[in-house]
Amino acid sequence: MSRVRIYLPLAAPDVEALAAGTALTRSTGYAVTVRLASVTPGADPEELEYAAFLDAAAAAGRARGADRSARRVVAAADVEAESVTEPALPDGRTPAEVALAAPVTARAIVSFHVDELAGGTDDGDLLWFDASELISVRQLLS
Repeated sequence: MSRVRIYLPLAAPDVEALAAGTALTRSTGYAVTVRLASVTPGADPEELEYAAFLDAAAAAGRARGADRSARRVVAAADVEAESVTEPALPDGRTPAEVALAAPVTARAIVSFHVDELAGGTDDGDLLWFDASELISVRQLLS
């Protein structure tokens, strides 16, 4: 079975759920799609991955709602390719948005990316954490 890398915008309760062993149920995530590749001609695979990651980071920023002081969190996960589909692109969707048909478990997470500073903006850097550093991610969010 082949796997695909997806990026999931998370909130603090999602991180707590993962720590408790609960799978994340999401209807959407972000990944390299045919559509993303078609709107960024000449981009190499690494550039396409980064574009999908940035879309997830922007979604994490929007998910904060009124709490602009919260840190953005993005999880990178490798999931079964058959659980990921590229939906139609109505208004409000980005070319990297994908539909997810299966929950994402903690075992699928390969890394976390967290705002270096609370209240980070879309142009702010995100720190990289290995999936085994979930405790450190939780501490940053508390």
